Amino acid sequence: MNRPSHLTDPHLREEMVDSQELLRGSFLTARRDTVRLPDGSLGQREYVCHPGAVVVVAERDDGQLVVERQWRYPLARAFIEFPAGKLDAGEDPAACARRELLEETGYSAGRWAYAGPVHLAIAYSTEVIHLFFARDLRAGERKLDPGEFLEVFSADLDQLLQWARDGHLTDAKTLFCLLWAQNVRSGLWSLDWR
Repeated sequence: MNRPSHLTDPHLREEMVDSQELLRGSFLTARRDTVRLPDGSLGQREYVCHPGAVVVVAERDDGQLVVERQWRYPLARAFIEFPAGKLDAGEDPAACARRELLEETGYSAGRWAYAGPVHLAIAYSTEVIHLFFARDLRAGERKLDPGEFLEVFSADLDQLLQWARDGHLTDAKTLFCLLWAQNVRSGLWSLDWR
């Protein structure tokens, strides 16, 4: 894949001079780095290290998309989201997508397509979410993790887009998925189904 030249511009590069761990949790790590800026001066960058994740746009045979409502503690409210979950250490993103879809929704899929990576908070997080599409769904039993509580339902793309327009659906990864879903449905963007 050819990267646009603006992604590798050396005159914008910041180089780490020193790194300090601020917090090590069971899931996330926070760091503060001293960096040399392009003009030679020093600056500081604080950021969260995240293991990576997947998100799945699962389409039922009737065209409805599988979504969930889940409580998100930091913001003290439930959010509408596409099924998603974090990568285990060394886990292949495609395997994680299959696992998370089954665990959270009970669905397995006969066909999969990888759309690409999503970076959600580039100013303060290393998190990358791998976006997958799934079709030919087969319903089964959910296998939620201990302490995981969520509602699974389906909605059509137009309804999800309306909720996004109205500000009821605000999760960044889900909004990005809607952009992809809308462009795939319209034929503007294509996927390599396997």
